[in-house]
Amino acid sequence: MSVKLVAASAAAALIAGVALGQGIPEVKVQATRVISSAITAKTVGKTASGVPIKDVTLSYGVSSEGLDLSTKTGAAAFEQRVKDAAEQACKDIGRQYPDATPSDAECARAATDQAMVRVHELVASAEKIRTATK
Repeated sequence: MSVKLVAASAAAALIAGVALGQGIPEVKVQATRVISSAITAKTVGKTASGVPIKDVTLSYGVSSEGLDLSTKTGAAAFEQRVKDAAEQACKDIGRQYPDATPSDAECARAATDQAMVRVHELVASAEKIRTATK
C-alpha cells in the first residue's frame, strides 16, 4: 500500500495546497493498496492462478486551517495532521481489505513520506512570505 501526495495531478486524484493568500493550504493524502479480488478497482495484474490484482485508493484532504505554517509550531501541527490522515486512510483500507499489501504501517510510512514533500513546500512558501513582509 502506498499513500501518495502530489501537486495538482488529476490522474493521481491528488490536489496539493492552495497558494497562500488564495485560500487555506490543503494537502490531500491518498492511500493505495493492492488486493486480489473481484471488486471494482484499477486492475494492475493477475495472480499466478488468474485472480485479478487491483489497486484500491482512498484520499483524505488535510487542511492547514487555523495554523500559521510560517512558525515551527504551525508547521509541526500540519505535519502531524498529514501523518494522522495517512495512518487513518491506510487503516480504513486495511479494515475493508485485510489481505491487502503492504501493511497498514508500511502504507502510512510511505504516505507520510510522500505527503511531506508538499507539506515542506507549503511551509517554505509561508516562511518566505513572512520573511518578505518583515
